[in-house]
Amino acid sequence: MFENIKMPEGINPQMLEHLMHPKNYGKLENPSGIGVAMDDKTNEYVIFYVDIENEKIKESRFATNGCQDTVVIGSMFTDMIEANDITYANSAIEKMHERLGDMTPQQRICAEIVFNSFLASLTNMKNLQNGENEELHMIKMQDSCEAVGQNKESK
Repeated sequence: MFENIKMPEGINPQMLEHLMHPKNYGKLENPSGIGVAMDDKTNEYVIFYVDIENEKIKESRFATNGCQDTVVIGSMFTDMIEANDITYANSAIEKMHERLGDMTPQQRICAEIVFNSFLASLTNMKNLQNGENEELHMIKMQDSCEAVGQNKESK
């Protein structure tokens, strides 16, 4: 759809398609696992839902209060892992880094918050299978979008 449009640097037609028409955005009813990655400094989060049967991802969805980069990465990643097994989905994180190419430090953190929420959803699923009473599994981000590009003052 966007193949014949001159793209700004760092944007490809696939990324533009996911920006204009995000896929798999929203809540998933009755998921196998729910994961959240949270940036305490900015209060940005991604909630990741997975429905997995026999190690295969039947459906995945995400929700975020994050920036457009987070939405694009979440859309691309969920689209990439659906109908694949968990092993492939874990390797898809590295494939996504390759697909996204050169990212700014802020975009890298947006990607990591999506990937960490996915990993948290897998942890939640395993915890539930082991009999734990856990509504969701949360990962607190070590890096923050807020700190990216800011000069650190000397004390």
